[in-house]
Amino acid sequence: MAGIAIEVENLKKAYGSLEAVAGIDVQVKEGEVFSLLGPNGAGKTTTVEILEGYRERTSGEVNVLGYDPARGERDFKQRIGIVLQSTGVEPYLTVDEVVELHRGYYPSPRPLDEIIEVVELTTKRTSRVGKLSGGQQRRLDVAVGLAGDPELLFLDEPTTGFDPSARRNAWAMVKNLKALGKTVFLTTHYMDEAQNLADRAAIIVGGRIVAEGPPATLGGRDEAATKVTFRLPPEAPLLPEHLHPDVSSSRVVQLEATEPMRTLHDLTGWALENNVELEGLSVARPSLEDVYLELTGEPSDTATGQAVAEGAKAT
Repeated sequence: MAGIAIEVENLKKAYGSLEAVAGIDVQVKEGEVFSLLGPNGAGKTTTVEILEGYRERTSGEVNVLGYDPARGERDFKQRIGIVLQSTGVEPYLTVDEVVELHRGYYPSPRPLDEIIEVVELTTKRTSRVGKLSGGQQRRLDVAVGLAGDPELLFLDEPTTGFDPSARRNAWAMVKNLKALGKTVFLTTHYMDEAQNLADRAAIIVGGRIVAEGPPATLGGRDEAATKVTFRLPPEAPLLPEHLHPDVSSSRVVQLEATEPMRTLHDLTGWALENNVELEGLSVARPSLEDVYLELTGEPSDTATGQAVAEGAKAT
């Protein structure tokens, strides 16, 4: 059975009268990918910096790989890797040179060839940093984070600003890390990213964890009613009352179905009997994005990845 990589109990952080983290409990198992989700200012950055040992907590218990990060012990720092949203790397060095430079800072670094392979930069290892694409430079950031062969890797918004192809490549890289047995603590604004990568996720709002669990069940997704949506033609008769239809002015209908099979049976039977075409018929349970929006109250453009940096460190 996997051990516990991170254990947090009643963590609080206050800046004067502002409580940025208001008593959260988090547990991350060894070898899993854990994603922390939340709007800007929710307390993500503050929480992660406390776990990394870069910010002191006001109160609560924090255990990361058996250490209290606040003590700043050398052994602790050697066992974690950190990939920030932006990293300053000398543009005139080659990929190999950058990774080799950072390997020299650790007593037991991971082999250079393995690092380059994990981040999928084998064909670019002799290229200068300044010639790399944005996605390739981000993978180099991860390579730097892996230089000391850490057990736990913190990834802060690893794919912000990426095009779809670069994001998929980054996802493959994270899966490579998991295959190596690394524990990954991931912060992201992209719901599909958390859905595809995280074993478990937590949503933080106002300094509090409001939902936690596997992405498939987060916020009760697995128990929520399925949504059946379609458009009725103008000449269609009234829908059966037992379907409890919610019909908009544009004739778009949305049904909340606790028994989707029965609802579809009744609906399609009615449509065939009345010769009605159900335009754009779709059946879907709430997505992770739906749950996120409901819990955070964020506008959809933020939740779908129009992310901005959290701003001040005190968020």
